[in-house]
Amino acid sequence: MCMTGLSEYARREIGQHFVFGFHGLDITDNIERLIGKYYLGNVILMKRNIRDIRQVHGLVQKLQHIAKNAGHEKPLMIGIDQENGLVSAFSTAECGTQFPGAMAMAASGSVELAKRVANGSALEMRMAGINWDYSPDADVNSDPRNPVIGVRSFGDVPHNVADFVCAVSEGLTEANVAPSAKHFPGHGNTHVDSHLSLPRIMASKEDLAAVELVPFKALVEKGVSTIMTGHMALPVITGDDTPCSLSRKITTDLLREEMQYEGVIVTDCLEMEAVAEKYSSEDGAVMALQAGADIIMICHRMDRQQGALEKTYAAVSDGLLSLSTLKESGKRIQALKSKFAGTWDKVLSSTVDTEQWDALKRSNASLAQMAYTASTTVLHDTKTVLPLSTAAALIVLFTPRMESINLAVDDVDGILRDSEGRLRNTAGPSFYAFAAAVSQRAVVQHVVYGPGEEIADDLLRPATSVIFATRNGFDKGAWQLEYLRSLLNKLEDKPLVIVSTCAPYDVLNLKDVPGAVLSTMEFTVPALVTAVRVIFGEVQGGGKLPVRLL
Repeated sequence: MCMTGLSEYARREIGQHFVFGFHGLDITDNIERLIGKYYLGNVILMKRNIRDIRQVHGLVQKLQHIAKNAGHEKPLMIGIDQENGLVSAFSTAECGTQFPGAMAMAASGSVELAKRVANGSALEMRMAGINWDYSPDADVNSDPRNPVIGVRSFGDVPHNVADFVCAVSEGLTEANVAPSAKHFPGHGNTHVDSHLSLPRIMASKEDLAAVELVPFKALVEKGVSTIMTGHMALPVITGDDTPCSLSRKITTDLLREEMQYEGVIVTDCLEMEAVAEKYSSEDGAVMALQAGADIIMICHRMDRQQGALEKTYAAVSDGLLSLSTLKESGKRIQALKSKFAGTWDKVLSSTVDTEQWDALKRSNASLAQMAYTASTTVLHDTKTVLPLSTAAALIVLFTPRMESINLAVDDVDGILRDSEGRLRNTAGPSFYAFAAAVSQRAVVQHVVYGPGEEIADDLLRPATSVIFATRNGFDKGAWQLEYLRSLLNKLEDKPLVIVSTCAPYDVLNLKDVPGAVLSTMEFTVPALVTAVRVIFGEVQGGGKLPVRLL
């Protein structure tokens, strides 16, 4: 371990400017070393760290005890990606409640409901000891092809997105969980995934002000506690392809000075290829601090985490990074901790009240069902096929073979891919639950369809009705609509229900398709189960699409 001659005081200061993740359900030697020897001040929990409420609470307590024993002045900020919907690291059967994500909540039309959902989720996180949520997603999803934002956005109308992100921010804050609006200055107008490469957005400052910055401006005016910078290039504004998270023109000149933001700025994970491929996570960390970021995020690899710290030590020692500037930045971090992390006495005396947890879970289950019902959208029902009858002799249910979406959404439990990373020919757990919900109401034959497959002539002959699901059947997923067209040629006059289970852009060309068209805007289990309830007339879907169909 190289300390480059820096004082312990300097190393303690530097440690506060990083947030790192680790692997496993319990403390590892790596995270203990980072907190105890490198004075890491902030930790992000991932899905891989979550099992149940007692395990998470116990894990957080251990992390905090390590920090206290290492002489940290204030408790750790413990963060998590809990946007709800498809990005719900805290949601498991034995832990956090699964709530609808951003686009689904926007479909409900109720900012008050969005605030209640955020608050309910935050109350659960707070009971586990989590005090920082990397949410809301403030991106305006103006490119339907966007592979990484999509339904994580509240839509494509800037002022509507602003209303919802402010409501979510307030709901989190009122439960004493710090929100982190992302991905500044906007990741919605691109079809490139920054997990894999660097998006270049050819927007002028005027373009940005008219669309992408509208939600962030509203959040800044409301005093949002933290903002996350994203890894996209804005060459028209900055003059080069430096990622915004590493750009002083974006982080300091635009966000800190022009927009007068006074809270904590945290980067998105520097292991994403938009940064790591060209700059490395380690050098990127120094660049981001030089650009004006307060906290640098590195989620996965210990070698990169340790390397980033030691690169920062060297930059301070060599005069490339000012310790006094870090200290000024550190005051913002300390203020954040005072507000949301609290005191050592309060943190270390925390326990899980089983009765309180169970009551909260019951309340949130009802709230989640209300939200899913309010968000489920019936676009049209041209032949009045809804509701389907439970007396149907046979319903044939078509669901698409699972495909990778992006690293923020893809599964972590080996359901989608095998140990070699190969795609499994599977419906995935959500679509199996979808089929199970239909089978509880009628006889069902579940068909998992894939690109280029033929439809057997006798498959539909015994069917009374058909349910056809898509999942991002747009752009790269257009093969799903090609399969649907083949299906329509064999359907005859059987009732058809089409369910769009992710970004609703795949229903753009389905206005003339006979039958009913629904959109859930996510393929979580409760979203699909609620869709089944709507299909069979048990509840009325109350949603309206929050994106404009082109």
